[in-house]
Amino acid sequence: MEHTLKRFDEELEELKNLILAMGGMVERAIADAIESMLTQNVELATQTVERDKAINALEVQCDELTRAMLVRRQPAAGDLRLIMAIIKLVTDLERMGDLAAGIAKGMIRAQDNPPRNFSNIEVMGEKVVRQVNRALDAFSRGDIDLAMKVIKKDSGIDEFYKRMYREMITYMMEDPRMISNAIILTNVGKNLERISDHATNIAEMVIYSKLGHDIRHVDHDAAKVILAGDLKNKNKTNSEG
Repeated sequence: MEHTLKRFDEELEELKNLILAMGGMVERAIADAIESMLTQNVELATQTVERDKAINALEVQCDELTRAMLVRRQPAAGDLRLIMAIIKLVTDLERMGDLAAGIAKGMIRAQDNPPRNFSNIEVMGEKVVRQVNRALDAFSRGDIDLAMKVIKKDSGIDEFYKRMYREMITYMMEDPRMISNAIILTNVGKNLERISDHATNIAEMVIYSKLGHDIRHVDHDAAKVILAGDLKNKNKTNSEG
């Protein structure tokens, strides 16, 4: 039995390392996609698109390992929650990679008539990259407080995108020559907003894996109340023990 548990822990560590490697690739893909747009660097955009294949390959590796662990080890309770959270997390990372590749492909398509006025994209991109970094850090450390910070920050990114979208509509109405430019930038902004949503999903899965609470459809304030009560009960139990 001890041998089985040790092997499970080793496989779990291998799986976590694969996820962090995949997460690192995704972070770089997002940063490079934004940079390729800001600098109009077609070569960097092409590299970002190609990197998506490696991200997809890591997704397959993670899926194969998680399936094998479920079949061979039949984990229960907290271990099962962690495996289920990881399955969802890997899907979110893969979709982030797709969205980053989408930004890079947009840059490649627009190279003959590249967009201008990148200030919103640059600011939003920095915010989103930080979100992804925090979400992966929360997973790596099992940090509930950091996961909650990611969830809280997502609404600010949503609002930023809405303001940017309204600005683009105004530009298009005032000057039809801005239509092509505005559409490209709006699409980039939408991809960034969706990447932030996936980072939030990862943060929610961190909380689920650690505490067993599924807060995907709970607003931030209600989630704080639920988690505060749970942590208080855990601390009380530990002090009594």
